Amino acid sequence: MDVVLVGLPGSGKSAVGRRLAQRHHVPFMDLDERIEARAGRRIPEIFEEEGEAAFRAHERAAIGELGEADASTAVSRVVATGGGAVVDPRNRWALYRGRMAVWLDGRPEVLAQRLRRSPNVRPLIVGRDPVAAVRDLAARRERFYAAAAVRINGVAEVHGVLGAVQLAVTQPRTSATKLLDAETKLGRYVLGEHVATDEIAATLRRLDARRAVIVSEPGAWAAAGAGIADGLATRGWSVEPVMLPQGEDAKRLSVIEDAARELARLRVERRDPMVAIGGGALGDAAGFLAATFLRGIPLIHVPTTLVAQVDSSIGGKTGVDLPEGKNLVGAFHQPAAVVIDVALLATLPERDRRAALGEAVKMAVLGDERLFALLEADGDAIARGETSVFERGTVAELVERAGWAKVEIVSGDEREQAPDGGRILLNLGHSLGHAVEAAGGYRDLLHGEAVAYGLRAACAIGEAVGVTPVGRSRRIGALLDALALATEPLPYALDTVLDHLAADKKHAAGRLRWVLPTESGVEIRDDVPEDVVARAAGGLLAAGSPA
Repeated sequence: MDVVLVGLPGSGKSAVGRRLAQRHHVPFMDLDERIEARAGRRIPEIFEEEGEAAFRAHERAAIGELGEADASTAVSRVVATGGGAVVDPRNRWALYRGRMAVWLDGRPEVLAQRLRRSPNVRPLIVGRDPVAAVRDLAARRERFYAAAAVRINGVAEVHGVLGAVQLAVTQPRTSATKLLDAETKLGRYVLGEHVATDEIAATLRRLDARRAVIVSEPGAWAAAGAGIADGLATRGWSVEPVMLPQGEDAKRLSVIEDAARELARLRVERRDPMVAIGGGALGDAAGFLAATFLRGIPLIHVPTTLVAQVDSSIGGKTGVDLPEGKNLVGAFHQPAAVVIDVALLATLPERDRRAALGEAVKMAVLGDERLFALLEADGDAIARGETSVFERGTVAELVERAGWAKVEIVSGDEREQAPDGGRILLNLGHSLGHAVEAAGGYRDLLHGEAVAYGLRAACAIGEAVGVTPVGRSRRIGALLDALALATEPLPYALDTVLDHLAADKKHAAGRLRWVLPTESGVEIRDDVPEDVVARAAGGLLAAGSPA
């Protein structure tokens, strides 16, 4: 197996790595040294002459040269990475998947002292207070390092660290690959491949739970829930399954009442976490059930659809529908953990994956150029479920970029109370998106498909009021075309769509706040004329739709 050492500058990756390789008589690779040999220059010179972006390109190339991971149980190679190598999602996929990743951790004050004595210049540290610089790097990178399979105190004597690493590499390995592990204001956020059962069990232990109450629906139960339940039982957990209907049928108050009575029959207590396994509608309903039963019980989200992984499982919003509108009855209830396993996405129907890309496009338009480019290059392949986009880590990067962006937005405005910006940014494409979704009775369109229509309308409104440049609007439209989203006119009456729009929850002081694309992000406007909205809505509808 390949042993990959990760951690902050000064954590001893090179020193420990060389000794570990010598002990096992295997090759040692220092990625920074490999980059310098390829470039013919020292790393500080690369930073100075070409900038950090160019250095990261060299770094990606060096990691790509590692080739396939060695599946043997014996140590076959040791790799020491640069401190920032694991920030790039695709690098982390290559370094962690199938390899033994070891995080050499250490207190920033100790690492800063080491860096002061080191002859090597660290471009991201030089010219700054070392302690403050290392603390800043630690805060921004911890979620990447914490996903490593093993965490070891790297500030002990080298022989002690080496002994701990040696012990770690002799332990049994699993097929799971954790890619992100973060403690946030919104609960623990874990992303990986084949991680669901282990991470649910770990969360149950942290919560001092006595059993797991799994809330799912027939489709998700067959695809994922039953296997997870069996895995938990094998690990010694008592499991109580509670089934809800599929899709939006789960989001009815009568269904919640029936499920709550089932929880009462099972004598569920406040220390019995609810594990929600399913897509967006199931998560909304199960979240509301968790928020209200016994005035709140712990919740673990395990989203099984792409739209739930990139959007709906994150942020703590729960809700059920009324005939008058979507999600009109609900509560904020942050989960104890969101466990995102991208392996669960491979068997989804193509329509579900494709629709979810509407939400991903929204996150790209909010300002993530790398996500935008990823969707332009590989979005259609992701929708089709091509094996290559799973194996290359493309799907994992999509989920991470979209999901983590939402974590950061919601962490800054959990209850959507910021006067400008904040959580309302996530409403891009949703006002008219929800309106057309409601006009179809929540059955004609999947949520992401409706958001795609809403994005087209937001571009049209933005152009009309001078917010959205024509070039930006065309690029967004071209991406939606390439993804085959919102390409056909809808058969609904304009008056029906506008009536549903009037019930939108984003009204403030009687005025609807619109999130509109700009050249590189979005702008919020509450002064959009009604005739502009009506024209944009009409542009989504078939010319012969009934009045």
